[in-house]
Formats: sequence, C-alpha cells, structure tokens
Amino acid sequence: MKMNGRWVICRLAVMVGVMAGVGFSVAVVEGRDLMVPKEQATTEFEPTETPSMDIQEKGVPQSLFTWIKMARGYEVEWDTFGRKGWYTQDPRLKPIAPGTTLFSPDTPAVYIVFEVAPLEDPAQFAAQVFPVGADGKTGARAIVTDSLEVPGHERYGFLELKKPSEQWPQGKYLVKIYITSLGQQPFHAVNQVGTMRFTVTDQPPAPAPSDSTTR
Repeated sequence: MKMNGRWVICRLAVMVGVMAGVGFSVAVVEGRDLMVPKEQATTEFEPTETPSMDIQEKGVPQSLFTWIKMARGYEVEWDTFGRKGWYTQDPRLKPIAPGTTLFSPDTPAVYIVFEVAPLEDPAQFAAQVFPVGADGKTGARAIVTDSLEVPGHERYGFLELKKPSEQWPQGKYLVKIYITSLGQQPFHAVNQVGTMRFTVTDQPPAPAPSDSTTR
C-alpha cells in the first residue's frame, strides 16, 4: 500500500509539473506582442482637401448631389411631373448655360443649380464666395454667401450668388459648398463638401457646352 501511495503521489507531482510547464508556456505566449507596430505616418491625420465639383462624370454623384452645375440662371420645368402646366411641389430645375465659369463684371448673380437624392429629412445647402489672389491664395473673408433650405423628399434647388457691389471685381473666385441639417451653423469646415471656381472678366465668354445630365 505504501508503494501504491508513493506511486500516486509521484504521478500527481508529474501532472502538476506538466501543467505548470504548460501554464508557463501559455503565459509566455500571451505576454508577447503579436501586432506589428504601425509606422508613425499611418497613425496621424493627413491634410485633406474637399473635392472639386467643377468636373463631373456622367452618372457619378458627388456627396448628396446627383448633379450640380454653375450657370447663368435656371428655368422651371413645370410640365415635368403630371400634366403640362400643373403645379408641383418639387419642380424640375434646368440650369441655363450649365458649366459656365466665365462671367462679366455686370453679371447680376452666379447660380449653382443642383439635384440631390430624395432627402429623408430637411437639409440646408449653402455657399461662400472667396476671392483668389494673383498668387493663388484664397482670401480669408467671404464676399458673398447664400443658403437654401430644402424640405424632405424634394430634389431640386439653387444657390444665388449675387454681385457684392455694383460690379464684380475682375479676377478668380473660389466657391465653397456646404450641406448641413437644419438648425446647425452651415458655414463650418466640417460641413464643407466641395468647391467650385469661376472667373470674372470683361472679355466675352465663349458659349458653354450643353450638358445632358441635367435633362
């Protein structure tokens, strides 16, 4: 019986030793860092620029916009939905001379006409116009602003950028486009979704090409 007791004790000791060894190995494995450290460049925020909306590919939406065009004005196509001449709450807007980027100093207003996907909730669309210096730097202060509230489930709208004085000063301009929920500050960097550019000159602009995306 004593031999058997010692044998049992020895077996237990061996099992405890094996378990301790396994536990030690597991502890070593769990304590190791298996993740390869990332390089510093990938963990920092890179400077970003909002996309230009001047050039668009057909059928490729930008932000919430199905299409967005700079223009000389707009027309209302009342006969788009239902019978011709019937009133509709969401008339189709057709930009006049879409894609125009050259304007004369006496232009009353520069228009940005757009279509968005049907909105679940009302949204606010806004724009700021900044002069661009000869050195290419954008001015710090906006000279023209406009905003528009678009009700839910409507798709069309426009922004009217009126001349800041009797005439537009000749030069280049940058337009910043913003989208935000109602009640929020529209002109905030986090709400900016893109930019557009135009030039004011006393040289007669060439006719803008027609655009089938607005039809």
